Amino acid sequence: MPPIIRKASRDDLDTMIDWAAKEGWNPGLDDAPAFWAADPDGYWVSEEDGVAVAAISLVRYGEAYGFLGFYLARPDRRGQGIGHALWHAAVAEAGNRTIGIDGVVAQQENYNKSGFGYAHANFRYGGPVQCSVPPGTELVSISPIHVPMLADYDARFNPARRDAFLREWLKEGDSRESFALIRNGEVQGYGTIRACREGHRIGPLFADAETGADLIFRKLVSSVEGDQVFIDIPEPNTAARALCDRYNLKPVFETARMYRGPAPDLPLGQIYGITTFELG
Repeated sequence: MPPIIRKASRDDLDTMIDWAAKEGWNPGLDDAPAFWAADPDGYWVSEEDGVAVAAISLVRYGEAYGFLGFYLARPDRRGQGIGHALWHAAVAEAGNRTIGIDGVVAQQENYNKSGFGYAHANFRYGGPVQCSVPPGTELVSISPIHVPMLADYDARFNPARRDAFLREWLKEGDSRESFALIRNGEVQGYGTIRACREGHRIGPLFADAETGADLIFRKLVSSVEGDQVFIDIPEPNTAARALCDRYNLKPVFETARMYRGPAPDLPLGQIYGITTFELG
């Protein structure tokens, strides 16, 4: 009997994140609430005898864009066509939306056969970093009052707005901190750092200028006291690579941003850290 394809529950999402951790994706300790808020109907599993054996997500941001991730199968069920059927079920629900994906190098050719065109490489950099807190009062801890203006700012760096996601992602907690660079009442950058299965990951890190990105990076890193830090950068942003070099971070992982449909024109030179490889 073939597996049953169904929408994932909130508990299933926890399972998917655990699977991602076993694959070395290093998810955050508290990613699930924001991932779920982004699109509760955007997750699927294949189930056999009441047990999930494969998963995928296609989180929809509005009517024109979606992002595909969490394409995973249990190791003992790989190579049997289960993931392929799940892929088609999820992609069909995207309709005419452009779909983005951060594909691992080994699967780029397969994604291309499915209609995804290559846009650019992404690199994860990582290593221990120790920074002192930068001086000044322009870097502020993000609170709920800042979220509407940050959602407007964030929309410049993504193909569609993601307000529901940000309301959860920017909540301060024991495992996450976010800071914004605000000058003369205007947002000029912001970033988040979160505890992960290994060390901490920065994402997003958006900034109008390289100097602003450096200030936000230092503020984020200073809050975790010299722990291992990871950041995912778009390869075309040479200033982001220079920032990683400046703080002795080394490349540890590569993906490719690919799109099915028209590729959005994003300001990659101001994207110093991608939010997540799972949701874009």
